[in-house]
This record gives sequence, structure tokens and C-alpha cells, in this order.
Amino acid sequence: MSIRNNSNRVLNPMAMQALDKFKLEAATELNISNEYKSGYWGNITSRECGSVGGQMVKKMIQAYEDQLAGQ
Repeated sequence: MSIRNNSNRVLNPMAMQALDKFKLEAATELNISNEYKSGYWGNITSRECGSVGGQMVKKMIQAYEDQLAGQ
């Protein structure tokens, strides 16, 4: 059995709070069940969690494209 190396680190620890807020905003936009508001995501389905992550990536790409277009 291999030892897992968690590569899902936040590169800037100061951004952790902002990323958590961003995740909650994405979940709200997608009308995910309100159980996530407690801070525990264990009761949320994998499909819902994946949707939240996908929504976050979509918004980050859109923000970057908007930034590039403005230059």
C-alpha cells in the first residue's frame, strides 16, 4: 500500500477563508441542500460537491478571461 501525498494544498494560506466563502456562494447559486451551511460537507453527495467545484472553476476561468480581455 502506498502512502498518499495530499497535493490539494492552498498555495496561499491567507486565501483559505476567501475560498471557503467562494465555495458557499457557489453552493448557494446551485441550490445545493442547506446542510453545507454547518461547515460539514459529509452529508452532501459526490455529485453535488462536484457541481460546486465545477461552478467555482467556471467562475475563476471567467474572471481570468475578463482580466485578460481588459489588458
